[in-house]
Amino acid sequence: MFRSAVGGVINYFNRVVSCCGTKATMSRRLHARRLDGIDKNLWIEFTQLAADYKPVNLGQGFPDFSPPAFIQEAFCKAVSGNSSMHQYTRAFGHPQLVKNLAKFFGRVMDRDVDPFEDILVTVGAYQALFCTFQALVDEGDEVIIVEPFFDCYQPMVKMAGGKDIYVPLRPKTDSGQALSSADWVLCPEELASKFSPRTKAVVINTPNNPLGKVFKREELQVIADLCVKHDVICISDEVYEWLTYDGNKHVKIASLPGMWERTITIGSAGKTFSATGWKVGWAMGSGHILKHLKTVHQNSVYHCATAAQEAVAVGFQREYDCFGKEESYFLQLPAALHHKRLRLAQCLQSVGLQPILPQGGYFLIADISSLKVDLNDPSTEGELYDYRIVKWLIKEKGLATIPVSAFFGPEHQKDFQNYIRFCFVKEDSTLKAAEDILHQWSEEK
Repeated sequence: MFRSAVGGVINYFNRVVSCCGTKATMSRRLHARRLDGIDKNLWIEFTQLAADYKPVNLGQGFPDFSPPAFIQEAFCKAVSGNSSMHQYTRAFGHPQLVKNLAKFFGRVMDRDVDPFEDILVTVGAYQALFCTFQALVDEGDEVIIVEPFFDCYQPMVKMAGGKDIYVPLRPKTDSGQALSSADWVLCPEELASKFSPRTKAVVINTPNNPLGKVFKREELQVIADLCVKHDVICISDEVYEWLTYDGNKHVKIASLPGMWERTITIGSAGKTFSATGWKVGWAMGSGHILKHLKTVHQNSVYHCATAAQEAVAVGFQREYDCFGKEESYFLQLPAALHHKRLRLAQCLQSVGLQPILPQGGYFLIADISSLKVDLNDPSTEGELYDYRIVKWLIKEKGLATIPVSAFFGPEHQKDFQNYIRFCFVKEDSTLKAAEDILHQWSEEK
């Protein structure tokens, strides 16, 4: 009798599902409205293409070489040490790490930084940005984003209920052709026109991804003056701060008069120590701002990996001790990348592309408007030119790059679809493989 009853129930549900189709679904809206329009992601799409076609990868922004030996050894020591390295540490940052970050950046900015009030350690810079937008942007707030920008700013603003407002860096030279990222500038009047009574924050990225622009002190002062005038926050993404070239110096906007109290500075151990998979980042700023980021953090991620934080703490202590000396990794890495940057730029120029030489970071963009390519892939019809070229390069030539229009808001994407981004934080053998592809393609044209 029991089996008969169970069988009847199963038959009933089968009939219900059959009447409704092969898959039962909720009749009410499933996803939250804050996810509308942000489901597509550049990195998901192009990571999958790279996995499918296995190209030489100058697209994704991570090294294909190991972190320096001293920080690898610190990580190994941490995971093989006492039991505390395998358990929770302080939610807002491992004590030794926040102390070393405060000591290190306090010296850089010539100010006292409270390790337990002014710093939040996060799961990479990505989470630091997420905590910042969630904590500080309210429904209807406007956030000015300087373009080009790392693509996550836009969806994070929207998820917080804010409205994204864009102002681009534009190429401006006497010769009419930009040769360096320094030639891309903000128009002060255009920037000022974007401020309104609803403006809550301005977002900048220096050195810039993908352009490589390092903002000069006077350029930052224009932004700072507007922030003070309109009483808004500055969110400064500085994950590439140690990667500058040709005598360019990174300036922290938080160090300018009146800006510490209104700036959240975002940093990354992954970019700093070539260990992106460790996912250790931080937000730094005045404690009266950081306490709100901590509220988001404690109610979401809560805690970051203890051993990785311990290793990064050791790394910063070492860099503090040898700051400005030739054994400093913060000098060795940009020195090595300087040569890779020039090598890639010369290769691109030799095959008829126009590279924009970056002042900082580890990306280089190139003008592809001179290319004559028969783009006959029907799957890319209707897409912007740089997207079509990048997909063609991956599928037909085995070389991965990234479309630059992805780093602009909707109103300016078409204006910048003639550029693609190359990453040069790669082994020389990887750069050589890319050069071979480009030269062979050039000879075939």
